[in-house]
Amino acid sequence: MQSVQVTLLLMFSLVPLSAQTYQFKSLSELTPVNVKAELASYRGRPGIRLLDESGSTPTQSPNQAGASLAMALLSGSDFEDGTIEADLAGAPRSGAGEGARGFVGIAFRVQPDGSHFECFYLRPTNGRANDQLRRNHSTQYISNPDFPWERLRGETPGVYESYTDLEPGVWTSMRIVVSGTHAELFVNGASQPCLIVNDLKLGKTHGKVALWIGPDTDAHFARVTLKK
Repeated sequence: MQSVQVTLLLMFSLVPLSAQTYQFKSLSELTPVNVKAELASYRGRPGIRLLDESGSTPTQSPNQAGASLAMALLSGSDFEDGTIEADLAGAPRSGAGEGARGFVGIAFRVQPDGSHFECFYLRPTNGRANDQLRRNHSTQYISNPDFPWERLRGETPGVYESYTDLEPGVWTSMRIVVSGTHAELFVNGASQPCLIVNDLKLGKTHGKVALWIGPDTDAHFARVTLKK
């Protein structure tokens, strides 16, 4: 049995990955949904700036009742299993309310009407908060529309969110590794995932990848690479 496992590992290691990279030199790479998208340089890196235009109030959090979807779909993307790498930065937008966290992340397996998707996102202002419980909510998995963060936190506290070191407005690297109904989130080049999900709520499916932001967020994206 062990020799069979070693053989399979060697076989998979020899299979080349198909990579697709978005460097955001043109708005034609995106289809905005409830966001304002513009080309912009940020902290020395060119890319895309997204501002939330979902119409939600400053006190609303992602997937809270009344909080609309805000994302930019990547043109030509179709992702099932593989790796998503992204360089992004998020912070509360000017004039945001106290509950704003600079929510920023990546949605994947987005279905054609946009209503169903999986998502990992960050709460950058939580990463170095003085409150430990708030720090524990630095990263989050959600599955729209049936599993918003409130439901996941209420039914299974601490299972779908975790701590990782973050700073608002600072370039941050995310790597999402997906296989079937299992996904792992890595932040800033860490060798170990900071969040593991063993039961992606949409099941084994495929769909588009999107740049995702939450209410009252000002976000920048410099690069996204999809490896299948």
